[in-house]
Amino acid sequence: MLYPILFLILGLVLLVKGADWLVSGASSVAKRFNISDLAIGLTIVAFGTSAPELVVNVVASVQKHQEIVFGNVIGSNIFNLMGILGIVGLIAPLTVQSSTAWKEIPLSFLAALVLFFMANAWFLSEELIVSRFDGIILLMGFAGFLYYVSKQLKKDEATLDESAEKQLSVGKASSFIGIGLAGLIGGGRLVVDNAIEIAQYLQWSEKIIGLTIVSIGTSLPELATSVVAVMKKNTDIAVGNVVGSNIFNILLILATSAIVSPIPYSIGFNIDLLVLLAGTVFLFAAMFLGGRKTLDRWEAGILLSGYVVYTAYLLLA
Repeated sequence: MLYPILFLILGLVLLVKGADWLVSGASSVAKRFNISDLAIGLTIVAFGTSAPELVVNVVASVQKHQEIVFGNVIGSNIFNLMGILGIVGLIAPLTVQSSTAWKEIPLSFLAALVLFFMANAWFLSEELIVSRFDGIILLMGFAGFLYYVSKQLKKDEATLDESAEKQLSVGKASSFIGIGLAGLIGGGRLVVDNAIEIAQYLQWSEKIIGLTIVSIGTSLPELATSVVAVMKKNTDIAVGNVVGSNIFNILLILATSAIVSPIPYSIGFNIDLLVLLAGTVFLFAAMFLGGRKTLDRWEAGILLSGYVVYTAYLLLA
């Protein structure tokens, strides 16, 4: 049992560091081609924080571990929403832009709602499944989301921090990209294989492992980004990072997993999706309770308490 735990931790470290190295190398290369910080943030950095979930899901999809696939995406979204926002919201109240309250949060709710109905479309197939066609539909939604964000950025005068890391040489940047990709691929295999072994030893289902250990581990980049943002008083980034990641996870990561291999769906995930939908509704309502367009500390406390109760339910049910 000790070795699977150690290899799982090693896999998570490789995922997080691999994503960091990939972002550092790719960002440096992009700057050499005079690509703006804003465009880099929209594409490379956003992809980097979602890369661990993407790699784990592709590996799990290829190996036909569908409960890991759904558990990782749904569990990551619940942890992002209730765990991460709960933690950073206790550090400081989180004030967001109007577009986040009125558009991005509802978009994340819509993405989860579409997944719920798509996965439960029993009348379209003999079994519950997210098919390749479903994956293409979700991916088209992701393309639409990227278009929306690009239009929003043109209206937004804010820019990313120019005091980022020093520009790397071409050779070093290429090495960072190569090592980062290798870390992501190797880490993904280690996480999936050893999470399954731990589940079998503890007699836990792959669903529980996916919803807890795997989803929390792959969400560490989002947690780190949000904590750093709130400590720097960039509270809008802290919320936007989480909401954007939740949209990415469903419209990009789950879509890619389904395109790689159609994913049979277990109706048991309906409860988890309903928890995600309810949490998103609460976040939207919190934008208009107390401080306007602000997640206050008491609201963050409710989210974090809800996550603790939900996790206890998973482990004790």
